Amino acid sequence: MTTDANSSDRMIKLPEVISMTGLSRSSIYLLIKKGNFPPQIKLSTRSSGWLWREINSWLESRPRGSKH
Repeated sequence: MTTDANSSDRMIKLPEVISMTGLSRSSIYLLIKKGNFPPQIKLSTRSSGWLWREINSWLESRPRGSKH
């Protein structure tokens, strides 16, 4: 994915992370616990978000399916 510098630094919320990754909420938090997914950043007492660039980097690091 390509993007400009401004959007790569933006914070995204859980619904967008789910949409980008195709993972469920519980899978995301399990991967965070195991150290295999970028952790969320606490924004306030009741709000967290992720940096778009960290999620995008995680996606780009994932192995691609085999080509047949």
